[in-house]
Amino acid sequence: MKCRNCIVFDPCKFDSRCVCFNETSRSFINVSCVGKNITKVPRFPSTVYSIDISNNKIRKIPNGTFENQINLRKLDLTSNCIKTLETDSFKGLSNLSELVLEKNCINFYKVPDGVFTPLTSLQHLNCKYTELNSFNLPGRLVSKLRHLEYLEVDIIKSSLDEILFDENFAELVNLTKLKTGFCSVIDFNEETFFNMKYLTAIDLSSCFSQKYNRSLYGRNHLTSLALGEFMPPQTESLLNLIIDVKTFSSLENLVLTGSFKRNVEFNGLILRLFNNLKIGTKIKELRLNNNFIREILPPEATLLLPRTLQILDLSYNKLTCLCMDIYNLLILNLQNNLIGNCLPHFYCAQIKNLPLVKYDLSFNVIHKLSNMTFAGHKNLRILNLSNNLLSDIDFDLSYNPKLKMLDLSNNNITIISNKQALKTLTKIMGQPAFTIDLSNNVLSCNCRTLGFLEWIVKNLDHFRNNDIYKCKLDNKTIINMHNFRTIVRQLAKDCNSYSMIVICVTLGIVVFLITLCVGLMYRYRWKLRYMYYMTKSKYYRNKPDDDNESYTYNAFISYSDMEKDFVFKECIPILEDADEMKLCIHHRDFIPGEEISVNITNAIHESKKTICIITRSFLDSYYCMFEFNMARMESIYSRNEQNILFLVFYEQIQPRKLPLVMLELVQNQSYIEYPHNEEGNVVFWKKVREAIA
Repeated sequence: MKCRNCIVFDPCKFDSRCVCFNETSRSFINVSCVGKNITKVPRFPSTVYSIDISNNKIRKIPNGTFENQINLRKLDLTSNCIKTLETDSFKGLSNLSELVLEKNCINFYKVPDGVFTPLTSLQHLNCKYTELNSFNLPGRLVSKLRHLEYLEVDIIKSSLDEILFDENFAELVNLTKLKTGFCSVIDFNEETFFNMKYLTAIDLSSCFSQKYNRSLYGRNHLTSLALGEFMPPQTESLLNLIIDVKTFSSLENLVLTGSFKRNVEFNGLILRLFNNLKIGTKIKELRLNNNFIREILPPEATLLLPRTLQILDLSYNKLTCLCMDIYNLLILNLQNNLIGNCLPHFYCAQIKNLPLVKYDLSFNVIHKLSNMTFAGHKNLRILNLSNNLLSDIDFDLSYNPKLKMLDLSNNNITIISNKQALKTLTKIMGQPAFTIDLSNNVLSCNCRTLGFLEWIVKNLDHFRNNDIYKCKLDNKTIINMHNFRTIVRQLAKDCNSYSMIVICVTLGIVVFLITLCVGLMYRYRWKLRYMYYMTKSKYYRNKPDDDNESYTYNAFISYSDMEKDFVFKECIPILEDADEMKLCIHHRDFIPGEEISVNITNAIHESKKTICIITRSFLDSYYCMFEFNMARMESIYSRNEQNILFLVFYEQIQPRKLPLVMLELVQNQSYIEYPHNEEGNVVFWKKVREAIA
């Protein structure tokens, strides 16, 4: 497919060492001969629009070198160590608008006066960082450049009386922008820029050990000013600037990068600077980075910024706390400070719809943030919290619905456990352009964090640099998540297998415990039932003592309904009427309305003995066997293992049909057989009386 707007680089036909390309719709070409060890400027055709011949070994620009370059607009000769320029070195470049001579070896005091005269259209001249930087650029060389707007130059003051920019610079009525290269130990006073009255942008940021001495007072057309490191005493230069800044009525950009260091007196002056900027300027961009500002105001006070300020850079300082009313601020850079301990405790009340779009809080030792830290930042697009000590997202992101980039790289995050944060992030991820960076956080990879990892996989396209994420397993091994989806999928399989094992083992333990409990309950079922009924009846029944007179009944007769006649026709007449014993008969003595189980338990408990009339119907009867077992429990737990049971076998029953516990009593001779004849009856009733007695 043919590309319409692509830039194609082809070897130049006139010199194969160079490449030619055309990035516009014009017929002119751009030429690049960078770093080809060229020692002599090649001959270029007249259709060349720009030439970049930097980083070569050209030492001289002879007369007529560019004589036919009528269409040339930009010429870059950077880093060639050019030593010689002749009068007609630039002849023919009448339409050249930009000339770069940076990093060469030119002694401008030996350059002919008219060397730049042919450059009648020149707007930008860059001749800074020359190796022979012991001399300033003489004004005589540039005084004819009436269209010059931008000058980049070294500044060297060789004597106290020397004027840096002589009267020849006054001819440059269009010169509005000045930038320094090499610049050291300069006292900028009222004479420094006297001959450069039309400057609107001054960049002296490369100057170190400079002294600002009211050199720009009253420059009401100055729009941009950048200063470098002040010479000691630094407070003097800063104070002079603070005084003058009120007169810069058009100032929009002020840069003081690395201007002052390690001086506690500056903190009060910074507040004064803010106040003066509010009063007299149209400031839009303020950079106070790479200084040693520790405090502008106490933590509980609010710094009122200029209403016009849009960009504020306070990075690389020593700020421990800062609360500000940001008004119309668009970009706030607080990178590399010490405000981490302040943020969780101080919340600056803000209006609901702040315009801030970029907020940088990286490198601030932040371990926790207030839930309301970013409240009001409805238009926030980029939030940088990288290189801190955060372990989770404990702040509310619902205030930032337009967020496009959240940088949490290089923190201590192992999992985002905040459910509300996950919900908010999922909602924000509805915007295709949103990205979050969790790189260089060692995430936790185990079954407990699987849900979080699967959430990442589901939204993986929104996670920046996800191919370099790292994860720690339960065995402390750290793995690289080169293929995030595959690793999480495998972890899910392992967790499912592990979960099945856990479920099976748990179920096995539960089944075992249930079986054990059921078995124990079955084994001690009569004891449990006995204890239950005894407990139930103890509130209205008193436990009898062991002597005869304390029991209500001499004996409780346990029988089935089939043996009712035997009990009423023989037992009662013989034992009660003749021998004056008192028997408990369930047909006669049980309390109406009471539970039968309670009646049975109470009857056994209040009787000295329990006599069981054993028949086949007795063995088949639930309540008869219940009475037998309750009596057995009574003897074990209430009568100190004294045998209170007496078995009367009314029928012949084979031993194998008897319960084991009943056979045990039979073996202990705690029974008697009913003889069913008159001779045997006498002995039978005698033994019954003895058993009861």
